[in-house]
Amino acid sequence: MAGQTVSMKGPVCLIENDSDGKLCVVRSALETLSQIEQHVVVVAVVGLYRTGKSYLMNKLAGTNKGFALGATIQSQTKGIWMWCVPHPIKSDHTLVLLDTEGLGDVEKGDDSNDNWIFSLAVLLSSTLVYNSMGTIDNYALEKLHYVTELTDLIKVKSVEGDIDESADYVRFFPSFVWAVRDFGLELKLDGKPITAHQYLENALKLKQGTSNKIVHYNLPRDCLRKFFSPRWCFVFERPANSEKMKRMEELTDADLEPSFVKQSRDFCDHLFKEVKTKTMIGGLKVTGKMLGNLTEMYVDMIRSGQVPCLDNAVVALAQIENSSAIEKAKAYYQQSMAKMVVFPTETQQQLSMVHASMEREAVAIFMNSSFKDEDQKYQKELMKALQEVYSTICEKNSQESQRACTHIIEHIFAPLKVQLRNGSYMTPVGYKHYCDDLKMMTSEYRSTGGKGVKAEEVLKEYLIAKESTGQAILSADQSLTEAELKAEEEKAKRKASEQEKRTMEEQIRVQEMLMDDQKRTHEEHKKQLLEKMEADKENAKVEYNRVLEAKLKEKEDLLKEGFHCKAQEMEAQIEDLRKEQEEQEKAKPSMWKQALDNIGTAALMIPGWGKLIGVGLKVGSHFMN
Repeated sequence: MAGQTVSMKGPVCLIENDSDGKLCVVRSALETLSQIEQHVVVVAVVGLYRTGKSYLMNKLAGTNKGFALGATIQSQTKGIWMWCVPHPIKSDHTLVLLDTEGLGDVEKGDDSNDNWIFSLAVLLSSTLVYNSMGTIDNYALEKLHYVTELTDLIKVKSVEGDIDESADYVRFFPSFVWAVRDFGLELKLDGKPITAHQYLENALKLKQGTSNKIVHYNLPRDCLRKFFSPRWCFVFERPANSEKMKRMEELTDADLEPSFVKQSRDFCDHLFKEVKTKTMIGGLKVTGKMLGNLTEMYVDMIRSGQVPCLDNAVVALAQIENSSAIEKAKAYYQQSMAKMVVFPTETQQQLSMVHASMEREAVAIFMNSSFKDEDQKYQKELMKALQEVYSTICEKNSQESQRACTHIIEHIFAPLKVQLRNGSYMTPVGYKHYCDDLKMMTSEYRSTGGKGVKAEEVLKEYLIAKESTGQAILSADQSLTEAELKAEEEKAKRKASEQEKRTMEEQIRVQEMLMDDQKRTHEEHKKQLLEKMEADKENAKVEYNRVLEAKLKEKEDLLKEGFHCKAQEMEAQIEDLRKEQEEQEKAKPSMWKQALDNIGTAALMIPGWGKLIGVGLKVGSHFMN
């Protein structure tokens, strides 16, 4: 999805604490996110204060400066800071970096604030980077107790009661990266070399037993294994000596240990390649604008004492995004039609062709921005909105055609008016001269361009207005016999009938084109809805396969470690997941049929089609004098 983005010169505060100590969003940061129409990859870093989190984020941004670094014991980052930069690999994505304040800051003394900061980092990110010092041991895992409290801080569904939803977390939580700083050990296990990723997985192995001590030992490990997939680990040697570390912002790669520089580069390259687009329930891909709305929703829930709920957030976000999608599509259609249409169009077909093209693009804009459109409520609103605009355009085209035709008639038939005023036709053989002039000028009128869709109707009304004049000239023509008079009268009637036929054919052509427009509108909406449902199906399938793969791997690991009961619990979750998928697949045909029926019904019920098809203006009074 290509779209508008921004490239910030430096980080700004996204979430801070107000004077009462409550979390609040910074409006200017939300305005920045609202300008990003691209999909986003969101990397959030969390960890204890003074562990060098900000340095890693600066490297991801491609610079040594930006997020505040420090060499004192005080935490430099407060709240959550944001930096939006172009993604270095995915040109149609924006990379959003979120640097969180250090957890466990003794100056704050507020565990609840730390819990909410950690939860927001989980809720907003595509991948969560946990930064720590030394090694991954039991002490380090105990410091990551925040992960064990997520069940109290994040809800999946808006249901009452104390329900364990942790089995669903892996569907919606980000991938996880453990960054171990100042790592001084050899990556070996039982004397054999291992990767950093294997080092992490070994550290997350559970212990057998049911004592309180073992339960306490297993809890953070169990949560990390169940909640986050995939998981990766990177270890970093100490970057430089203590003196250099005091001025990290001033140092270049040449001043740092080569091994640390390479480890940092590997870390960044991995995240650039492996971290996916931020998604929500159903595999919905998130844009910068959507991320801003989500941030505001989650913070508002926390401020009001509620637990952030993913289902509620999706519903609320859908209302905002779908309404915005209608306005965006409508504005594009209006602006494009104003730019492309020159009034009056020579035929209705010309106008219809432009309408078809602009409507197709407007619907695509809506489809790209909308989601969770239950019963196609918002798509039907779009159909109605575009039709109202098109109806107005057609009426204007008709009015402009009338004006153009009137002007052309006044110019071409001006000599006839002069002859009538002079009485030139009130002579013997005058009626023949009158008819010859009228025929010649009518032929010239029909060969003149720029008349539009009402050419014959306006001409008909002009000729009707001249019928009494022609009758008077005929009656005054003494050169005609009685029989010739009657023959001329019959001839005039035939010409009037032929003109009426031409007018009717002209109106029928317009009506047929408008009915074709209605049919094509229905088909276009139906086609794009089907394409969107297919895309949504694929996104959901990707999400399902990722979750299934994660649960199958966890079951396999549990069996290898001898946790047969836990493996059986995981198998039950896998079966539930498969049954849910099967039920959704069975329900899809009827759901898709209902969706298409909704669009078909909406197309038939759009107000204005009847008015549009019968559009016409009362003309002719201008020619009566």
